[in-house]
Formats: sequence, C-alpha cells, structure tokens
Amino acid sequence: MSATAESRLADLGITLPEPSAPVANYVPFVQTGNLLFVSGQVPIVDGKPTFLGRCGETISTDDAVAAARACAVNLITQVKAATGDLERVTRVVKLIGFVNSAPDFTDQPKVINGASDLMVEVFADRGRHARSAVGVAALPLGVSVEVEGTFEIG
Repeated sequence: MSATAESRLADLGITLPEPSAPVANYVPFVQTGNLLFVSGQVPIVDGKPTFLGRCGETISTDDAVAAARACAVNLITQVKAATGDLERVTRVVKLIGFVNSAPDFTDQPKVINGASDLMVEVFADRGRHARSAVGVAALPLGVSVEVEGTFEIG
C-alpha cells in the first residue's frame, strides 16, 4: 500500500492545526467544478502570526523559507477542511507566493521553495505544480510570506 498524504504528514512530524478564520471579507476557500481555490495563508503558528519582517532587512532567507513552509501547512489545513480527505487531491495545480521584500531582495523563488517542497513531500508527484514567486512591499500582520493555492479535487 502506498503512503497517503496523512501518513506523510505524520512522518514529517506535522500535525495540522485548526483552520485559521479569514481576517477580512472573504472565505478561506472556494470550490468550482473540480478546482479548489484556497485564499492566501500566512505563517500563523499556534494561533499567532510568526516570521514577521521583511526579507533582506529584518528576516533571514532561511527563516522566510520556514515561513513559506508554515504557509503551506496552513494551505493543506484548509484543503482538508474543504474536502475532508487529503486523498481527494489529485493535483496541486498552482501556488502563488508573496514575499515581503526589501527593494534589492531577489531570492523570492528560494523562499517559496519552502511551500513547494512541502507540497511534493506530502502529495508526492500529485504535489508538483506551476508557481509564481512575487516580491511585495508589505503583507498583512507584518508577516514575511503569504501563499495561496489551487488544487484539483477528485
């Protein structure tokens, strides 16, 4: 029997948190047809925003990679809340990552690898996806990274 997304999470020592509530006028996810669109997730850990700061100024690239991984955990949490079963994910279609960046910071792709790598670790080949990594001047709550995702659901 092949490993499941849930068993891979367990092997990685990851317990999915309670889904975070939206901080403004939007919903955490929308499914249309077989596509699930998950709103941007920030690195909320133990109910608190973490990894605060701007890459290239007040937060290291390594910490920003960890922030992107925390965002990915929260994306997976929302997917489970939407579907009830991570095995319903037939494909991680696309991630869009936003990195709170100093004007001369150019390692956004490396930062968002923190999210991309986790998707492949959890979903294996189903986790390989298209992606954008964008530098921005600020993010909600002062966090360093935000990641949104599109998932195909079977």
